[in-house]
Amino acid sequence: MANRHPSTARLESGDTVPDRTAELAADVETTGFYPQVVAAGIADALASEPVTAYVLHHEPTFDRDEVRRHMTVLLLTPSRLLLTHTDEHPADDVLPEPYTSTTTEAVALRSVESVVVTRTVPTSAALDARADVDPAEVVLTIGWGAVHRLDLEPAACSDPSCEADHGYTGTSSADDFSLRVSAAAEGGAAVSRLLGFARALSAVTSRPLR
Repeated sequence: MANRHPSTARLESGDTVPDRTAELAADVETTGFYPQVVAAGIADALASEPVTAYVLHHEPTFDRDEVRRHMTVLLLTPSRLLLTHTDEHPADDVLPEPYTSTTTEAVALRSVESVVVTRTVPTSAALDARADVDPAEVVLTIGWGAVHRLDLEPAACSDPSCEADHGYTGTSSADDFSLRVSAAAEGGAAVSRLLGFARALSAVTSRPLR
């Protein structure tokens, strides 16, 4: 992903968009989490498109007595939402030594159906007009129709003495991807970066693509 384009790129339409590919490459290198592996996955998914916005999420997970790390990278290009996820694994039947696996997914921006942002703000900060209302936690959920979550519960009527079977009622919601960032765990800057990416994604999906 050794892209050293200028800070802007010109589309076929003539519009100019920011190109943050070099900035992304530097941030991937800074994490120290298999940067060559992560960069290779990103480069293949980009297909030479410029990166207009991105967010990295690097965290450990506990696997019995060992700590395993993984990293998720969300990227925006002028036409697509890209998701890459890299895990590290212990030796197993797949390979006799520890290894990494990287999964990438490309979603056309026109296919994005919903961008849901959930903010958790302490009540004390929300009620204090003098305080900055900085979320303690943010959850970004993106839906593009590939996965839906169905929540069902028994249906009921208003008659408390009714014993009839009213079947089930429920809700269906898009749940293709969800990312949670906490200020306590990752820091306030990480929360701000996720919010910034959510704003960028909302902006590009709120207008028709050419």
